[in-house]
Amino acid sequence: MDTQAIRAQMPTLVRGHVPSNVRTFKFNIFDGQPKVSTLGFHIDPKPFEGKVIATTDEAIVVKTGRAEFAVLDRALVTEVPDEGAKVQVEPYARRRFDGLRADTPEEQTEFTADGRPYTVQRFVLGSAPAKLPIPEPRCPELQELIQQMEQLPAPDGYRRITHLLVDAGARDFTWVDPLPKDIIATPPAISFTVATAKFQGRVTVLYERGLDLYAVELHCDSELVERVDEVFFDALAETLERLIDDGNWRRIRVQCLSGRTPVRH
Repeated sequence: MDTQAIRAQMPTLVRGHVPSNVRTFKFNIFDGQPKVSTLGFHIDPKPFEGKVIATTDEAIVVKTGRAEFAVLDRALVTEVPDEGAKVQVEPYARRRFDGLRADTPEEQTEFTADGRPYTVQRFVLGSAPAKLPIPEPRCPELQELIQQMEQLPAPDGYRRITHLLVDAGARDFTWVDPLPKDIIATPPAISFTVATAKFQGRVTVLYERGLDLYAVELHCDSELVERVDEVFFDALAETLERLIDDGNWRRIRVQCLSGRTPVRH
């Protein structure tokens, strides 16, 4: 979507939909690019509702407030509604393996001096962690792999590797947590199944002690279909993206709440 062209067209597109006593209007563009706060943090947009007031070959304009609008990239929406339809819009948001938004505050139970429990919610500004569903390992190399997958950025610069896995439908996690003496015979590894347009099957990331590098294996019905050797830690995200990420996570979910049945993409 040509965002510059859309910005130039907006006064014409919203004409008649802004109150006569309002001189300015606001709009947000949703084109698959991450949103950044005024403090420079990546943020995850909240779902919203509104009325479709204009469509072009590239964009769908939704009125969300008295003088506020949202512009959706038409190539990314899951449904193309008619003008006048009321819609619910859910832009992409990073999520955790339990399905909750990654920016959901973490809850922890603490105790008063007399032993009474109370719940504390913690939220770190700009933080959207997606922790692997794996207990604390004994193997340092496995622990390091977990930390790297949770902290290293995906190639898009917005997600972490674990967000990439969530978006690929990663589940059924298993892991190998060897003693130091067994690290070569049974390398530390994390395995999980994914289901994307690129690959459906089991993925294994394993540590190769002799080379101090990683390898990534793809299995389908227990058969090895691809193996990538000598993967440096800073190339792990790029390797996984190439193998399993189909890009569908960028889609903008649009649900028509009123009006005619929309066109599905």
